[in-house]
Amino acid sequence: MELLKDIDKDTVDFIGNYDNTEKEPAVLPSRFPNLLVNGSTGIAVGMATNIPPHNLSEVIDGIIAYKENKDITIAELMEHIKGPDFPTGASILGLTGLRSAYETGRGTIAMRAKADIVERKNGRHSIIVTEIPYQVNKTNLIERIADLAKEGKLEGITELRDESNRKGMRIVIDLRRDIVPEVMLNNLYKNTQLQKSFGFNMIALVNNRPQMLNLKDIIVNYFDFQVEVIQRRTQYELNKAEVRAHLLRAFVTVLNDVDNAIEIIKSSQTGEIARERLMAEYNFDDVQARAILDMRLQRLTGLEREKIEDEYSELMKKIEYLRSILADEQLLLGVIN
Repeated sequence: MELLKDIDKDTVDFIGNYDNTEKEPAVLPSRFPNLLVNGSTGIAVGMATNIPPHNLSEVIDGIIAYKENKDITIAELMEHIKGPDFPTGASILGLTGLRSAYETGRGTIAMRAKADIVERKNGRHSIIVTEIPYQVNKTNLIERIADLAKEGKLEGITELRDESNRKGMRIVIDLRRDIVPEVMLNNLYKNTQLQKSFGFNMIALVNNRPQMLNLKDIIVNYFDFQVEVIQRRTQYELNKAEVRAHLLRAFVTVLNDVDNAIEIIKSSQTGEIARERLMAEYNFDDVQARAILDMRLQRLTGLEREKIEDEYSELMKKIEYLRSILADEQLLLGVIN
């Protein structure tokens, strides 16, 4: 819902779909930077993109840090956005590849499964894997370990079990008594996808043109887009409020001179004549005059009149506030929070 928020308030452009029978948004308003939070993987003609998912809170903190300091460096951004947040967990080895990826948009990081060595009562050891690298299929991983054990490339595995349940992942690898568990674990990292690389290739469309983006580029483009979204939403709400205030202004004017207005309508031969006389008497435009003629008699009661006056008063305050947002950049930036 946050991706679609305010899409009905002219916040983004709509374009024709593939056969021009419908209109679709050119881009979503997105109240959070989906490109970083959920990542993106895709292949197009002559290019590909591979952006890992990130932690929502960290990314928002990074955007706020940029908002407060437009000259922030990528190293300073990394104090907030510490790295990818993979849904399958696991660990990232070293920061060199990560820094390169965030600074240039391209780089490679090594991901390693989270594994613990446990000594059992019989003196033997087990390796228990609770997190695996991103985009590794657990079933294929277990089959690979089993095949290597059968082929003799991983000697010393006595049993391999998948004890995963709704509480989380748990792969248990039982070892022979004579096996050094640390050596076996290193061999597993070396020969299976318990350790795997992830290649950053942060290409995204900017003004419909593919560009290689570093971490700050993505945040800057998202921030600028949000400024545009807020401006367009505010303008939409202002236009709507002004249209409503225009009608309420006519209602208030007539209610303050209700006897004369009723006499004008009663003494007119036709609705068209009444409309023209109201326009002449109160300097109304066509829309206001028609609204007065369509107004129900119930609205002439004291309570209804009070409601109209209160609504008009509140609407004028809202219009003033919306105009101030469009006129003051600092107020507008405050709305982004």
